[in-house]
Amino acid sequence: MADSSKSQTQVEIKQQCAPMASTFSTEMTADERVPFPFFRPLSQKRANTWIISLFVILHLGAFTVTMIVNDCWENSHGDCALKPLRRFSFQPLSENPLLGPSASTSVPSFSFTNHSISCLNYLIILKFRFDYFNASFELLEEIGALQKTLLTNNQQLWRIFTSPWLHAGLFHLIINLSSVIFVGLHLEQEFGSFRIGVIYILSAITGSLVASLFVQDRPSVCSSGALVGLLGTLLSGLIRNWKSYTNKFSGLVATMTILMTNLVLGLIPYINNFANIGGFMSGFLLGFVLLFKPQQEKLARNKGGLFEFDAKDIVKCRKSLDKPVQRVAALVIFAFLLAGIIMAVLHGIDINKYCSWCHYFDCIPSKWWSCTDKPFHCEVSHYT
Repeated sequence: MADSSKSQTQVEIKQQCAPMASTFSTEMTADERVPFPFFRPLSQKRANTWIISLFVILHLGAFTVTMIVNDCWENSHGDCALKPLRRFSFQPLSENPLLGPSASTSVPSFSFTNHSISCLNYLIILKFRFDYFNASFELLEEIGALQKTLLTNNQQLWRIFTSPWLHAGLFHLIINLSSVIFVGLHLEQEFGSFRIGVIYILSAITGSLVASLFVQDRPSVCSSGALVGLLGTLLSGLIRNWKSYTNKFSGLVATMTILMTNLVLGLIPYINNFANIGGFMSGFLLGFVLLFKPQQEKLARNKGGLFEFDAKDIVKCRKSLDKPVQRVAALVIFAFLLAGIIMAVLHGIDINKYCSWCHYFDCIPSKWWSCTDKPFHCEVSHYT
């Protein structure tokens, strides 16, 4: 008797998959819609945000180590910004406008109006300047930033994996991590730690790979690529679940505002804007592959709580109805795109040779900073 009652209950539950299909295919009512992630209160469960918290801690640790190694107070003989910080003080704003470590490997610029200054005199001045700043100009390079000479000529491909964890300065760190926290925590609680962790890592690596195709002979960091990848994921999630959300246009405005802020910040030296492009493409495509409809996941959880024996059947039913063709198409496009970028990097392709104006998207010259990556050449003049 008990067995027949149990089998009858299972049959009734499995039959619910058919009406669920019509429920998912029709337009949702106002009561069934959920707020856009930005406008939904965060859960109090700490386990729901462990992956984003881990990434933030790693970024903070990398920046702290960078500043310890930089040691502006000792290496620059006290000529630093925020001097009371002593060892953790920053390079002068004229050297790093983002309030950070030494980032320029170019020789300090000089304006010579008297052509009687010889190359030997220049070298004496240069020796003084390097003693003054103690040649800490190569710090970002030494700890893993991208640079053309080191990446292509020396084949230091490991920089592709280290540059996404570096920041050009305190301003960059604050803007980037505050955006990661704001966007990432909502996404992680909405779609799960595993999915968001995979998207974050792949967006960071893809962004760094794209940056390697446009890299110049000045150091650049790619930490914003992962953030922009999360923004791309948020946008693809909004597109595929347009009917599921309320506050859609407000969410779209917030997403585009954060995106444009980081793209504008990427026009300053040392922040690679091409990493942002690669990260956005990666996150946008992976969002179509890995994200689901939030109300479907909620339904599967609720059913699983009531009928724990058949929760797996309901989840399988949901997955089979959730745009499988779109997922496969996005996955194929991402795989071919990533494979093409990897092959181009391994063959040492430099897109700057074919696009003379592309570098302006990465750095716009200003009176406050220079975008040049050409070394200074000393010329000797002969007089009679």
